[in-house]
Amino acid sequence: MTNSTDIRPFRIDVPQADLDDLRDRLARTRWTEELPDAGADYGVTVDYVRRLATHWQHTYDWRAWETKLNAYPQFTTEIDGQNIHFLHVRSPEPNAFPLVLTHGWPGSVVEYLDVIGPLTDPRAHGLDPALAFHLVIPSIPGFGFSGPTKERGWTTQRVARAWAELMRRLGYDRYGAVGNDGGSMISPEVGRVDSSHVVGVHVTQIFSFPSGDPAEFEGMTEDELAAMAHLQWFHENLGAFGQLQGQQPQTLAHALADSPVGLIGWNGQLFGDAVDIEFALTNMAIYWFTRTSASSARFYYENAHTDAPTEPTTVPIGLASFAGDFKSIRRFVDRDHKNVVSWHEYAVGGHYAAHQAPDVLVADLRGFYGGLLAEHTDAGAR
Repeated sequence: MTNSTDIRPFRIDVPQADLDDLRDRLARTRWTEELPDAGADYGVTVDYVRRLATHWQHTYDWRAWETKLNAYPQFTTEIDGQNIHFLHVRSPEPNAFPLVLTHGWPGSVVEYLDVIGPLTDPRAHGLDPALAFHLVIPSIPGFGFSGPTKERGWTTQRVARAWAELMRRLGYDRYGAVGNDGGSMISPEVGRVDSSHVVGVHVTQIFSFPSGDPAEFEGMTEDELAAMAHLQWFHENLGAFGQLQGQQPQTLAHALADSPVGLIGWNGQLFGDAVDIEFALTNMAIYWFTRTSASSARFYYENAHTDAPTEPTTVPIGLASFAGDFKSIRRFVDRDHKNVVSWHEYAVGGHYAAHQAPDVLVADLRGFYGGLLAEHTDAGAR
């Protein structure tokens, strides 16, 4: 008999019947038409979807990726009535510091595979072993191998509380929170709800926007105005996914649950050609095999229908912003976060920096947490 708080070993093992069904569905795709001169003006192109579908059907090897994922220790546990799946990779270094790393949509734990080695075993990657990390990489409730959510209310704040409980359950008294995309919203909330245990929060975006007060726009720099213009462009041209998932996620989910090509089209809008085809398809495959298209989209609905905390966070926070990604605007960030201690903008990478520029992200993480841990050590010595 197992207790609901038990931590259970987990291994990915997608039934062969699911692989066969996927291949059959891909073979029987009924393709949409498009205007001959459309390009990407109307959305994700047929050419992009065909290219990924062909690779998925004939070349992509899920079992190889399954083996790669299973090379890392994985577990599940129940928190707040929800199954939580996570990778837990402990460092061989005796004084390693724990981090919880959170993905977003349409990503998964796959986002962080390329940084696991250098963060947990720096000695093997030519880095100073004095700074190493134990990594906890969970699947957000409703995403991937955590499986569909079972009830309403799994907001950013509720996920943050679950992460605090997960780290407590794993025996970590002091830790850091790291995030990308949705994880960049969850991680600061982990710092808010567990400030006595979170040493610092490191994210690749800080989602602070104008409040509507005209005074906030006074004296904006050229860089800030350019960032505002980019935000406006994104909202007007690429923001439909957020609005639909925030309003009617179930309406969309019927198509995504039934058609792998539909899933390529919808999830692929935020991958495009910015990432390699194997990375994109592995993330999509996880949504497909775990049947979490509906529940992952509900994350947007829950947040859109909940009042977020308005008090600024106070735990030290650091930003590593990468090329071509959402640009955080400092004046709004400083309004929402009162302890910004690190701010770096890089001309490489992209939205999936842990995959696109892992070495740069690793260096930024090491610099951020190395500084915070040194401060804590010095304070303890006084």
